[in-house]
Amino acid sequence: MEPRNLTLEPTVTFSNSQMPALITNTGQKIPQLGLGVYKVTPDIGVDLVRLAIGNGYRRIDTAALYDNEPEIGAGVRTSGVDREELFVTTKIWNDRQGYPEVFDAVEESLNRLNIGYLDMLLIHWPAPAQGKFVETWRAFEELLDKGRVRGIGVSNFNPEHIEELIESSNVIPAINQVELHPGLQQAEVRAINQKFGILTEAWSPLARARMNDEGVIQSISSRTGKTPAQVILRWHIQLGNLVIPKSSNPDRLSENIDVFDFELTETDMASIATLENGNRIGPNPADFS
Repeated sequence: MEPRNLTLEPTVTFSNSQMPALITNTGQKIPQLGLGVYKVTPDIGVDLVRLAIGNGYRRIDTAALYDNEPEIGAGVRTSGVDREELFVTTKIWNDRQGYPEVFDAVEESLNRLNIGYLDMLLIHWPAPAQGKFVETWRAFEELLDKGRVRGIGVSNFNPEHIEELIESSNVIPAINQVELHPGLQQAEVRAINQKFGILTEAWSPLARARMNDEGVIQSISSRTGKTPAQVILRWHIQLGNLVIPKSSNPDRLSENIDVFDFELTETDMASIATLENGNRIGPNPADFS
């Protein structure tokens, strides 16, 4: 694969102080909007992270599955921003679930990233058919207690998975990262997360642009002078979601973070709520292992 070059000159100056933060149930402060790096290839990973941080991003979300942890870590190390100002998340994959397996998997991620510590570690999928996410979580609790990670959470957990985990655990997850966008608004997941003080984080928050041409989104976009993507990201922000849009396009990186200078009205929010159609981009966590 030929290397792809990204300019490292930020296209927008965006002060980190303008980025709102949410607080986890253990007191961690998390920038509300971050960068997802799913399918970001190693050839552009370092430059992309440096570019994003230069544009004001302070949170990067990766995973062992993405096969780009070394590049994400290198981007963080060479960004020119102090490590303590950055929030990095990774996830362990389904084949590394289980109490003994987790410890090696996490050490491998730490070594690949080479950034000293993890701000957040997630179980990538519950993989319920394996029946291992509770014992996996027990290992997560130990890693948290030993200081190997600063926060622990889950990803793609349905309400029944959250309830089973909490019934058998000592630590409530800080985050539940799920597919969430105007077409799949995850009301039940958001409700149980709120019940237990778990922050909801949206992956694929823009539904891969599938919602951009909806009349509701187009109307709000025209009125506000913002792009459809910015309207949808602002919807997430006002719902109280953590959100991690992914882009390797420098202009889109700047566009995605430029969503804090306008607000949607109550009517806008209610109109977007009508776009729920239940259509998923990824698999249903109940069936995926």
